[in-house]
Amino acid sequence: MTSERPVRVVFVCWGNICRSPMAERVAQGWADRDGLAGLEFASAGVSSEETGNPIDTRARAVLTRHGYRADGHRARRITASEIADADLVIGLEQVHLDRMRRLAPDADNLSLLTDYDPAAEPGTGVDDPWYGDAAGFEETLSAIEAAMPGILAQASDLRR
Repeated sequence: MTSERPVRVVFVCWGNICRSPMAERVAQGWADRDGLAGLEFASAGVSSEETGNPIDTRARAVLTRHGYRADGHRARRITASEIADADLVIGLEQVHLDRMRRLAPDADNLSLLTDYDPAAEPGTGVDDPWYGDAAGFEETLSAIEAAMPGILAQASDLRR
């Protein structure tokens, strides 16, 4: 029996202008492509320094080049209530999980994006491409796509 409430997955990075919105858009693209209903995706940051800013232009370019939607994003900070309301909250680096645990100490729905990639070394995260060139955004997209089958499988299991 499928729950009436959608399964909510939130991707979290530092400022919510590159990695987490990329993951959100990839997840939505894959769910749409695969006809997966009952899933809702969002993204946020652990910092408020980028609040209101659009997605990084390099992230937008990579998403667009690979056929993902990249428009309409505005950075925002995650809240304790959003963590509590989500089914899965997926950080891109350990520091994001640490900050969310301080914000929501009882949260049991936090994981690292690379936890869903069987080829990734346990406990590794996805480096912030913001500090580098456009190639870093391609690497970020590859890491996100490698984890996506596991993320969508987990989210789909939660619908049951």
